[in-house]
Amino acid sequence: ATAAAAAAPAAPQKAVAAAAAPAAAKPAAGKPAAAQPAAGATYADTPNTQVRQIIAKRLLESKLTAPSLYVSADVRLDKLTALRESLKAGGVKVSVNDFVVRAAALALRDVPEANAFWDGAGGAAVQQPGVDVCVAVATEGGLITPIVKGADGKGLSQISAEVKELAAKARSNKLQPHQFMGGTFTISNLGMYGLSNFSAIINPPQAAILAVGGAAQRVVFGTGAAGVPSSESYMTVTLSADHRVFDGELATRLLDAFTKYMENPVSMAV
Repeated sequence: ATAAAAAAPAAPQKAVAAAAAPAAAKPAAGKPAAAQPAAGATYADTPNTQVRQIIAKRLLESKLTAPSLYVSADVRLDKLTALRESLKAGGVKVSVNDFVVRAAALALRDVPEANAFWDGAGGAAVQQPGVDVCVAVATEGGLITPIVKGADGKGLSQISAEVKELAAKARSNKLQPHQFMGGTFTISNLGMYGLSNFSAIINPPQAAILAVGGAAQRVVFGTGAAGVPSSESYMTVTLSADHRVFDGELATRLLDAFTKYMENPVSMAV
């Protein structure tokens, strides 16, 4: 996992630039002089929390050591939206993200080669025995990734309740280490912020992370001679994967399995 328990952030410390800074040394040829703070300008030093320090260290490690590949897919959401409305009418409330977690877990179960990590010492990909899906949660102290363990064996309602509980604990800094350390796969969903798509950084030692964008209406044309246009809802998901574990074919198979579950949501509701 990317983060340890959050520490309370220290109060920002204000500082004022010196009125007369010492003259800078003449820069070497071809190198621009470093910008100096304006005389009398103020700025604030905001110390990093323990969580953000760990995030910085681990994600830098990820970018330096994991050769990443990126594949994207557009997922049709109309059937999923209709099913959510039907479930809501029956008193069951589940979010799109709950479906995403379950679809990813089932896809990892169906494509077990993707549920793996890279063993640097052994020089090989190692399959994980269970499907433990991390869900990225933004907190005041930084991003933390609580784990839905054994997610492929849990229904939508159970996943929904567990994600809500874990997110609440994360935001109140009450997660226990076993609730955020580990996991085999991560989901980062920024769709609620209006983003159409993005690429996320792999959460080491995991080998993949799924970035989920927001839903948007698109005009599509029907088949046949008439070709009547209609509006359908789509979202874009992007898989960032460690190329030592994944190749393009494996990444495509995982996204294809995920898409089939999302576009046939009844298969996830049973």
